[in-house]
This record gives sequence, structure tokens and C-alpha cells, in this order.
Amino acid sequence: MIGFGEHTAEDRGVAGSNPASLILFLNSSHLILKVMSSTMVIGSQFGDEGKGKLVDCLAEQSDYVVRYQGGNNAGHTVVVKDKVFKLHLLPSGVVRKKRSLIGTGVSLDPRVLKQEIDGLKEKGIKVNLGIDPRCQIIMPWHNVIDIGKEEALKEKNIGTTRRGVGPCYADRASRIGIRFDDLVDEKRLKEKLDFNYPYYKNVCEKILNKHFDFTQEEVFKQYSALGKEFKEMLTDVSLEVNECLDKGKKVLFEGAQGTLLDNDFGTYPFVTSSHPTSGAATTGIGISPQKISERIIGIVKAYTTRVGSGPFPTEISGEEADFLRNAGNEFGTTTGRARRVGWLDLPMLRMSNRLNGFTEIAITKLDVLSGIKKLLIADYYLIEGKKFFDFPYANHLVAKAVPHYSEFKGFSINKEQQKELKEKGYSALDEHAKKYLEFIEKELNVPIKTVSFGAERDDTCSKDSKIC
Repeated sequence: MIGFGEHTAEDRGVAGSNPASLILFLNSSHLILKVMSSTMVIGSQFGDEGKGKLVDCLAEQSDYVVRYQGGNNAGHTVVVKDKVFKLHLLPSGVVRKKRSLIGTGVSLDPRVLKQEIDGLKEKGIKVNLGIDPRCQIIMPWHNVIDIGKEEALKEKNIGTTRRGVGPCYADRASRIGIRFDDLVDEKRLKEKLDFNYPYYKNVCEKILNKHFDFTQEEVFKQYSALGKEFKEMLTDVSLEVNECLDKGKKVLFEGAQGTLLDNDFGTYPFVTSSHPTSGAATTGIGISPQKISERIIGIVKAYTTRVGSGPFPTEISGEEADFLRNAGNEFGTTTGRARRVGWLDLPMLRMSNRLNGFTEIAITKLDVLSGIKKLLIADYYLIEGKKFFDFPYANHLVAKAVPHYSEFKGFSINKEQQKELKEKGYSALDEHAKKYLEFIEKELNVPIKTVSFGAERDDTCSKDSKIC
């Protein structure tokens, strides 16, 4: 290895973590999970880290799975044998037929929700879902505004998925939004539409030069029907989750996107419209921080990807980028867009750890690196001659960042080795792969408890095979 830099994690004062909790261990060939009363799964990068797979695994021994932010501008993919489940709004726990809840922090498109629920029914899965009455509802004009603003920004566009999520959150802040409680009540829905429809028709036509291809009556008919269909799902999610935790039930909290897309702390303005960090669960569900701090799992892809515009210090191009993109199937679950790819970025992960307080890390897609002869990890940046071990607070600094890399020998994870990893666990991992992971663990001073090396549920092993 070369280029380790001059400081260790301890020298930089990186916060320690709680190594006492264990997620996964192997018993013969079976993967067994232990879930504490409250567990949170957080994306540590730009999203698309593989959160859905881990949530699906952890959901097996959870009583509840709760989504607390984001909308259908993101997606989780869960692979179960020959079935692929692509979820955009529903918590990943629905595949395990667990009680699933959507908190008030979610921006909800009922049209998309119906499609997802109907799709699961076709695969034999009945959804046990509760939706908070305070959820903001995505209306058709939100899509029009999203498209219009992106087009108006031209080459400076944010690169949104154009699903209307941002404008919906803007309505919440402007206090004119339509909530789930309004959706399920025809009288209130009509009253809301009497203001919102003409208001946004004027905005779209006169400012964005976008015309509605739907009438107010058509919107009312479509959305009132959806409200009737989903009315029985209305649930005070805050109350239910708090009661469950007080009773000692196991609750798994799930977010969308990743920390570097946080509306405040991410690469603003190239961010999402909500907060994908651990602290957002308190307001996105309505619970005390004391009830979510027991286990916070940071999901770290073994390399880095990003969708849309914005800074990306370790981005690569050419043959290596094409190899990673194709090997990792790096195309958006929601849009199908090709993701930008790059090397693992430790300054980014240090900031993510600082904001979220990870108690442990799960490494995903390690197998995608298989076959690359030389691997790089950015251990710090050089910005105008100064070393930055943490991600800078502003894009104008990030734009000047020159990553300093540590170099690692490549490794191989083929089908036969995957089988051995399932049987023997972490000890069967290639020694060069272990060095790659151990460097990450040391630099972040957070234990890596889980390693994923494939798309299937059981393509996962623990670093520690003993029972906790």
C-alpha cells in the first residue's frame, strides 16, 4: 500500500463507536440476524448503497419497518431467488410481509403507491401498511413544476428525477400542501383543490410556460378514488411506533437516498429535498432521539456512485468506469439513468459518520470490485495545498479538491468463492479484500460488521462468526 498520509484516525480525533452489537452471524450455512429494539439503516454516500437488501435481511426478525423520509424519487431493489422487487415508497419490509409504516416525513404519491401495492399483490404479497395522516401528497402539478424548473435552469439543472418530490416538500414549507388526511376525506380534498388547482395553473402557465393537460375535475376524480382505496391505512404512525418501542417491539427505521444528498449538509444545491440522516427520523416519524440511538448502521458501497449533477471528487471515467457501472448494474431503480462512478471516498464517509453517529458499518457490492488489478481509496483531499480529512462544507471548496489515494491490490470473488463465503463467513474472504476492508475500518474507527458480496439475500456474511 502507498500514500497512507501522515495521520491515523486516532490522531484526527475520529469519534469512536459502540462495538458491542452484532448484526449477523453464520450458523452452518444459514444467515441469522439479531435485531435490537431499534435499528436504523442509513445511506452513507450519495444513495444507491444497497440499503434495501440489508433492510430486507434485518426485517426478518423485526416487528415493524418504518420509512421516515423521501419520496418515489428513490428506490430500493430486493432480490429473492428469481424475483426482483423494486420499491419506491413502500418500506422494504413489505417483502417479508411485516407491518410497514410510512411516516409524516415522506412525500407520498398515491398513484405510485397503488402501482407498487398492485404489483406486490400479483406476486402473492399482501401489504400490511399504515400511513401517517400528516404525509404530504404529491399532486400532478408538482410533476409539472419539477419539469419546468429543471428546464428553466438549463445546464445548471439539479438533475432531479422529476417526480414532483421537491415541489411537494416546498408546499409543506409554504403551508399550502395537501396531506394524507385530506386525501381520504372528499370534502376536504375538494376544498384544497379549489385553491391549489387554479393557483398552480397560473404559476405553471405564466411563470414556467407549462400548461396542464388535466382538469380540476379529473384530479378530484382520480385522487378521491385513491383516497377511498387507502383510507383504511390511515394510522397515527408516531403514536403506533412509540407504543411499539415502549412494549419492547423490534422496529427497523429505513430512509432513502444518502447522507451527501441531505438538504442542509449535502452538496447543496445538488441535493434532495429532505434529510436522509439519522436525526431526521425523529421528526419524520415523531419520536424522541433517545429511542433511535441504539443501533445506527451506515451502509457503505465498496466504491462510490452518484446520480445527477453535483461535485464528485473521486469520479472516474473510461474503461474502469464502464467496468464498475456494468458489473454493479449501476442504473437508477427509479429512472434507469446510468450512475456516475468513482473510488471510495473516506473524507465523505468521515463526515457521514460525524452526522449520523454510526455504531457499525455494512459494506455492500464488494464483489463488483472483483477483477480490478489496482484499487484506490481516497484518504484525504488536497485543497490549495492544505490537507482536508473531512468533506468540505461548500461546493466551491469541493471543486478544488484533489484526492490523495491509498493503493490496494485487487482481489477476486467468483461464484465458487461466494459459495465458500456463505459456508465459512468472513474468514474465507481473499486476504487482499480483507486489507481493503480493514483500512476502511481503521480510518473511520467504526467496526465493519457485515459484508455483502452479491445481490441475493444470503450473499452476505459477518466479520464475526461468534454468537453475541
